[in-house]
Amino acid sequence: MARRRKKQKSLIRDLAVQRIDRLFDLADQEFEQNPKRSDRYVLLARRIGMRFRIRFPKTLKRRMCKHCRSYLVPGSSARVRLRGRYITVTCLRCNKQMRYPYENSKSKVEANNPVQ
Repeated sequence: MARRRKKQKSLIRDLAVQRIDRLFDLADQEFEQNPKRSDRYVLLARRIGMRFRIRFPKTLKRRMCKHCRSYLVPGSSARVRLRGRYITVTCLRCNKQMRYPYENSKSKVEANNPVQ
């Protein structure tokens, strides 16, 4: 009985992951005509993720604002800037900033060859 429940749980989680991916695809398609609808799709995807305890992949996490939960598109609903070792994404709806670390090739070279 326990094996059967585990199998059902994994099938349900797989279906939830597929729904989340589909909702983000729809949000991407609908953004130009109806940005509020794409925000709604992101909200639905987030609710599905919370219900089934699914972690969003990094690519999807960075496409929604962590503060107001709106769908982010660089250039129209988000501003993307490089600052030092961070990428700063500013949501243009709530003006909150999210920072994501990155390594460029210059910092890798400096870390491997320290100057004395």
